[in-house]
Amino acid sequence: MSANPETSPTLRDDMLKAMRRMARSVAVVSCRDGERRYSMSVTAVDSLSADPPSLLICINRNSSIYPPLDAGTDFCINLLAADHQDIAVDCSGRLKGEERFTSGEWEDDLLGVPCLRNAQANLVCRQDGRFDYGTHAVFIGRLREVRLAGEVSPLVYVDGAYTTSAPLRALCSA
Repeated sequence: MSANPETSPTLRDDMLKAMRRMARSVAVVSCRDGERRYSMSVTAVDSLSADPPSLLICINRNSSIYPPLDAGTDFCINLLAADHQDIAVDCSGRLKGEERFTSGEWEDDLLGVPCLRNAQANLVCRQDGRFDYGTHAVFIGRLREVRLAGEVSPLVYVDGAYTTSAPLRALCSA
């Protein structure tokens, strides 16, 4: 009996190699469960709908932020700016637990959700659904607040490295 081509190691490896070529903005998802705060760097964030205004995040079920999200806690998607690389690295594993909040300036919204003060944008969400797929859970967040700050200058992750994006007008004038 031959292996299912949809689950072959070659297909998985080729998919991972292809995904390294997809440049993505970097965000930190943050939430609170009682007195404990959680944060995690992510690139699996996307808009879902404009009506109702909503986004989705994909979180590995083995991550430390998964249990409070699984319990239904609200969360914030903090879109990082080009100068936030240290925060991205700290929240992707260099620091653990509450130590992650020593990097950057954090404040709580009115309902206690931690938000990065100088993020390009804070997208504060009430959890509005979820489903499991493979190793991950997809959480739907219905927007309840948006904060914008600074110029559009995203931190980008591509081919295993952090970088920035150049405005198209700069590329056209070169």
